[in-house]
Amino acid sequence: MATSKVRGLALFCAALAAAASGAAFALEWNLQPAASPIARDIHDLHEYIMLLVAVIFVGVFGVMFYAVYAHRKDKGHKPAKFHESTTVEVVWTIIPALILVVIAWPTTRVVLAQKDTSGPDLTIKVTGYQWKWGYEYLKGEGEGIQFVSRLATPREQIEGKAPKGEHYLLEVDHELVVPVGKKVRILTTAADVIHAWWIPALGVKQDAIPGFIRDTWFRADRTGVFRGQCAELCGKEHGFMPAVVRVVSQEDYTKWVAEKKKALAAAADDPARPWTLEELKARGEKVYAANCVACHQANGRGTPPAFPPLDGSALVLGPEAKVVDVVLNGVVRDGKPTAMAAFGKQLNDVEIAAVITFARNNWGNRTGEAVQPAAVKALRK
Repeated sequence: MATSKVRGLALFCAALAAAASGAAFALEWNLQPAASPIARDIHDLHEYIMLLVAVIFVGVFGVMFYAVYAHRKDKGHKPAKFHESTTVEVVWTIIPALILVVIAWPTTRVVLAQKDTSGPDLTIKVTGYQWKWGYEYLKGEGEGIQFVSRLATPREQIEGKAPKGEHYLLEVDHELVVPVGKKVRILTTAADVIHAWWIPALGVKQDAIPGFIRDTWFRADRTGVFRGQCAELCGKEHGFMPAVVRVVSQEDYTKWVAEKKKALAAAADDPARPWTLEELKARGEKVYAANCVACHQANGRGTPPAFPPLDGSALVLGPEAKVVDVVLNGVVRDGKPTAMAAFGKQLNDVEIAAVITFARNNWGNRTGEAVQPAAVKALRK
C-alpha cells in the first residue's frame, strides 16, 4: 500500500514537472506547440500564472482546511471572539496588491508586444464573410494577390455519409501562404457580422468587425501548416469557417507568388464576351456548391423560413435585374442586413451571372435564359 502511494505521488509530481517544462504541449488538454515568439511568450505566461495560481490555491485552502480540522468542536475548541485587526487588514490588502503586480508586469509586456505591428515585411488584409475568409496581399512580396478561402471538407463527411478525414473541418481550398522568419501584419475586417481570425500556434487572434480595421502580427519561426478557426459565433455555419496558414521557406514563397499570380491571370474571367447558357450553367454549379448550398441546399429547397427555396421561387424566376441586385447587394429589411449576404465583393461578374443562370435553369426552374456577365457589371453600384 505504501509503495503504491509513493508511486502515485511520483507520477503526479512528474506530470506537474512535464506541464511546467512545456513537455506536455502535445497533449490535447494543453495549448498547441508554439510556432512563433509571440505564441511562445503566451505559453510561458500561461504556465507562469497557472503555477502562481496553483501555489495560492494550495496555500489558501491548505490553511483553511487545517484550521477547520485542527480547531473543530469535538476537540474542545471554542470560537474566538474579536472585532477587528488592523494588522490583518493591512496584510490582506498588501498581499493581493503584490500578487496583481506580479501578474500584471509580465502580462503587460506580452500584450504590448502583441500590439507592436510596426515594420512588417508583409501586410495582408483578412476579411471575414459568412462563412469564409478573404485574403488580400497589400504590401511586400506578393502584393496584389487576393483570393477567398473556403472549407474543403466534403459535405459527405459533414453529413455523416463518409468517414471523417484527418483535418475534418480544419482544411481549406486555398491556404494563406507566408515566408518563415518574416514579420506578417494582419489587418482584419468583416463584410457582414463579427468574426475572429484565430491561429493558436502562431499566437494570433483578432476580431474582424464590419466597418473597422484592426491589426495584429506574427513571425513564424518554423515551416509547417497551422490551423485555426473563426473564434466568434457568427451564424449558422460558424463551425465550418477554418483558417489555415502555410509557412514556407523564402525560396518556396517566391515560387508560390510567381505561380499564384500566373494562375490568377489565367483564371481571370472576361465579362465582356458573350457566354453560352451551357458555359454559365456549368460554372454556376461550382459557384453554387461553394457558396450557396449550405443555406439553400443541393436540391434548391432551402430551410424555410430562414433560407427560402430557390426551386420555383418567384424572385429567382422573376426580372433579371432584381435577382442580380439581391445577389450583388444582399437583402436589407428595416435598414438591417438579413441572412442573405451580399456577394458583390466575394464573386466576380462572371461568377454571379453563372450562379444566377444555374438557379434559373436547375431543379424545376427552366427559363432557358442566360444572365450575361456584362449585365451584372452594369448593375454593380
